[in-house]
Amino acid sequence: MTTNCEEAWAKCLNIIQENLPKPVFNTFFAPIVPLELKGSLLTIQVPSNFFYEYLEAHYIELIAKTLHRVIGSDAKLEYRVVVSKDDVTERPITVRLPGGEIPKNITNGKRTIIKGDNEKIGVYSIPGVEPIQIDPHLNPDYTFDNYVEGECNRLARAAGFAVAGNPAGTSFNPLFIYGGSGLGKTHLANAIGLEVKKNFPDKVVLYVDANKFLTQYMQATRDNNRNDFIHFYQMIDVLILDDVQYFADKQGTQEVFFHIFNHLHQHQKQLILTSDKAPVDLNGMEERLLSRFKWGLAADLQEPDFETRIKILKRKTYKDGIEIKEEILEYIASHVTNNVRELEGTLISLLAQATLNKKEITLELAKGMIDKLVKNTQREISIDYIQKVVCNYFSMSVDVLSSKTRKREIVQARQIAMYFAKNMTKCSLAVIGNAIGNKDHATVLHACKTVNNLIETDKAFKQDLDEIEKRLKM
Repeated sequence: MTTNCEEAWAKCLNIIQENLPKPVFNTFFAPIVPLELKGSLLTIQVPSNFFYEYLEAHYIELIAKTLHRVIGSDAKLEYRVVVSKDDVTERPITVRLPGGEIPKNITNGKRTIIKGDNEKIGVYSIPGVEPIQIDPHLNPDYTFDNYVEGECNRLARAAGFAVAGNPAGTSFNPLFIYGGSGLGKTHLANAIGLEVKKNFPDKVVLYVDANKFLTQYMQATRDNNRNDFIHFYQMIDVLILDDVQYFADKQGTQEVFFHIFNHLHQHQKQLILTSDKAPVDLNGMEERLLSRFKWGLAADLQEPDFETRIKILKRKTYKDGIEIKEEILEYIASHVTNNVRELEGTLISLLAQATLNKKEITLELAKGMIDKLVKNTQREISIDYIQKVVCNYFSMSVDVLSSKTRKREIVQARQIAMYFAKNMTKCSLAVIGNAIGNKDHATVLHACKTVNNLIETDKAFKQDLDEIEKRLKM
């Protein structure tokens, strides 16, 4: 247990930082000042009521688990809202942290509760005894309804929905979902679990992170409860194992999971696995385990394209009841391209900056914030974005670029889009042609040649092109 408030909060920040996007952490946690640690009561200072309300609404579970780990199971939290030296809340705001007191390890002949790192991490039954009620550990916010579909995730989402409607009854067993950090693997895996519980309330569903599984297994081995551990997992109807790549080079854990996997698969139970790599790229895994990962369907999640990023931002603003101009959302979507987590984090930070500074959400504010918080993000000029900017300039719908019309203004807009796509992206001519009007590479070459000729001979055309280029580089 830590007794110094600065030291305790520093330890908390180290844990919180690992679980949040950098923009969110910098906006909502970096400004917090630890004031006092009296017994198990930690008092922190926040700069506004908005901060307090937002932390309570979105991050109290994370804060609670962190404080329980750092300070102890009876940790309490108190806020002091200080906007300026002359504006201090009359009395502190004390909140009750979820989770309550953390139970000790107990064995009563009927059940065992495994504990590690000051957190209850799993419950399993002794063989021959009726299983107790199992908490599925699913996040209720990660549903199919708020999972935005796009080309980047369509296959994985469709497969997940099929599994949720008929667990272990499809050929997608196991369903292996893989992709980089922040692309929605955990969201999709939880959505499947929640949908299964809705469709089949009697099924035993369990979501577990691979690191937690490792900790449970080591604790069970130390307590000579390895068989009980295996028996517990063999009772699960739908097992969701997140970040399976952490099993790499852990031979004992791979051995026990191999037996659990075989039992569940043979008894028509559903397995859902996630990883940051495809099965073929997982190093440090036993071949017999890798071969089983390939039995069902391996579905990848890719970085969201511009159109999907816009959908994600619009869904987020609608859900939070915020109105933001289209051009601001487009600016964010064209500059924050790595993953969904960072995209949403940037939007949250923009809202916080506007609220704290009592400013309107403008394009200039978005530019300034992105320069500070996401300065290392490389901007992606996508073909979708190029088409949108070109069509906005000429006041036409993006859909007309794919039409078969031979109207001069539409043909010219298509050629301009192809010209900029060739010069501002790394895409091949074939990819550009397919994306813009479903044309071949020869059409793209002809378009670029036509545009270059017009630049040299038509002054008004060149001015249009310069203006479009300026908008693309904003």
